[in-house]
Amino acid sequence: MADIIDGKKSAAVVTDAVSEAAGRLHREAGLQPGLAVVIVGNDPASHAYVGAKSRMAKKCGFNSMQYTLPEETTQDELEQLVEKLNADPSVHGILVQLPLPGHLQSEAVIQSIRPEKDVDGLHIVNAGKLATGDLASGLISCTPAGAMLLLRDRLGADLSGLNAVVIGRSNLFGKPMGQLLLAANATVTMAHSRTKDLPAVCRQADILVAAVGRAQMVRKDWVKPGATVIDVGINRIDAPEKGEGGTRLVGDVAFDECADVASAITPVPGGVGPMTIAMLMANTVIAAYRSVGRPIPKF
Repeated sequence: MADIIDGKKSAAVVTDAVSEAAGRLHREAGLQPGLAVVIVGNDPASHAYVGAKSRMAKKCGFNSMQYTLPEETTQDELEQLVEKLNADPSVHGILVQLPLPGHLQSEAVIQSIRPEKDVDGLHIVNAGKLATGDLASGLISCTPAGAMLLLRDRLGADLSGLNAVVIGRSNLFGKPMGQLLLAANATVTMAHSRTKDLPAVCRQADILVAAVGRAQMVRKDWVKPGATVIDVGINRIDAPEKGEGGTRLVGDVAFDECADVASAITPVPGGVGPMTIAMLMANTVIAAYRSVGRPIPKF
């Protein structure tokens, strides 16, 4: 049976370090990290995520600002708010909760955030720095950064000699995850919906990362014995055992069967998810330290 990688425990370590760093910055420089979260519309899942982020920001000692805009907000109104936050020196991190309502162009909004305040790590400047191997001066996308921290804790910082397969090539996760694995000296294969004989490709992986949004797609016979499996998927499926209309969350990996062959595996929920919010807090503190030219804390 695989070791269960406890994302909640690792996230708590990060957020404790973030809280300490935020307190030190306030004591030594009189500066409180500021995080502005913007949400548009009424999507319940998005509101739940934003609530969790805002609560964690307050717990870490940040000045937590939430802007809740109506569904009918225009592109111009949203971009004007972002520009206002860009110009506010008390705001060190800006996060616009995705997805946005269908009439809004999310990419334009993301690219309007100043790179140094882009705590989601999605601006092309931050993505470009990561792609060229600059992990020091930009802000790294939170979910892949969190997944890498779990791998680092498990396997060490140097992944030389290990084969890694990432299933999924999104700008949000797959591509930056591949870049981080390359930076750690892993040999990386980017797999996706067009990959020929995907199960065979996955069986070569010492590190298998699944991020495709298909419930329990990765089966036991896809996993190399002894591999480390990172499941980034969050899918809601029917759960008749919970009564009529019952549902539960599962990942992209068939957890129970894959845990029989992997050496370590992340659960869903409780694996990568908590790390995403923790790394958002870390990015905000990093941005605040950079704003006054202080040495960046390590997380």
